[in-house]
Amino acid sequence: MTEHEQDASADPDAVGTVEAIGRFRIYLGAAAGVGKTYAMLSEGHRRQERGADVAIAFVECHGRELTERLIVGLEVIPRRTITYRGSQLQEMDLAAVLRRRPQVVLVDELGHTNVPGSGPHEKRWRDVLDLLDAGIDVITTVNIQHLESLADQVERMTGVRVRERVPDWVVRRADQLELVDSSPEQLRRRLAHGNIYPEGQVPQALGGFFRPENLTALRELALRFVAAETGDDLLRQLSGTESDVVWETTERIMVAVGTPEGGDALLRRAARIAARVRAELDVVHVTAPDRRAEDDERAMGPLRELAADLGARWHDVQDDDTVRAIARFARQRQITQIVIGSSQRSRWQQLIGGGSNVLRLIREAGAVGIDVHVIARREVPAVGI
Repeated sequence: MTEHEQDASADPDAVGTVEAIGRFRIYLGAAAGVGKTYAMLSEGHRRQERGADVAIAFVECHGRELTERLIVGLEVIPRRTITYRGSQLQEMDLAAVLRRRPQVVLVDELGHTNVPGSGPHEKRWRDVLDLLDAGIDVITTVNIQHLESLADQVERMTGVRVRERVPDWVVRRADQLELVDSSPEQLRRRLAHGNIYPEGQVPQALGGFFRPENLTALRELALRFVAAETGDDLLRQLSGTESDVVWETTERIMVAVGTPEGGDALLRRAARIAARVRAELDVVHVTAPDRRAEDDERAMGPLRELAADLGARWHDVQDDDTVRAIARFARQRQITQIVIGSSQRSRWQQLIGGGSNVLRLIREAGAVGIDVHVIARREVPAVGI
């Protein structure tokens, strides 16, 4: 087992799985023909013009004339020719690239499966990791359907088998992830004009994978993936800070649950609010530092399970001031909307206890522009027989 395989098997979703020296840039697209390879080659020329040592390790033009023209002026490292099942096939020569050691190398089709016997790895993405570990900057391309977490979903939507897959953690390792976008209508026009596949394959593609509904769905998946990665980058950059301003780049919903009573209704209400704005949901449970963890686990267990069923993320926070803890979490995570239950304390309890926690939270959240939803507690009427 290689070092990369050991790391991946230990934690395949970890962002820090690969400690690469080289910089990693990925052009992501919804489907073939959006212009990923063209963008990669154009970036290669820009880097070369700025004085970088750039070489092409592997580029697949699929007969596209405009793309082929962009190869001119860039060094091409010769490929390795392999005889496989009676055919002569060409693959990237990893050893040759490592010997040449350019500053920047262009490697098309990250999800490609290598011909058996062509090199040390079955998958091209593993070749790319070797290049990065050698200190070489890599620019590559991939389509959204090849991401492991989305491949099955794409198969169900399109009815087309996705054989070549890339682990999500490899794509998330990229220092730069850039979406190359194209509307479904534009893609279908390019396909019809022979700019994506040979003329004989066009009718089948138009009626199959390149149907408008498929392209629309794939485009949405690509947009959402890049948006999620951008949002994670923003949160990482703001982590550990308590900004006086909420960056409303997207809606981020949290719900605070304190006790099991009424918590299930509160969770479901918050989940509906998050679903309406297509936002993820964070659940925050604040306990006093001196509370027994076993007691809390037993009491809140059903709510934790419900949160998991609703697709929410559960967070346990210890603090002797509930309002302070909720407000701090919201500022650190750039939450835009907080959902809480209405107070069950009487007016007298609020007066002797320093006021309503609900009002305190509304004031603190409002000061930094966070909306607060106060959900009424609904008592289930007793039914007499």
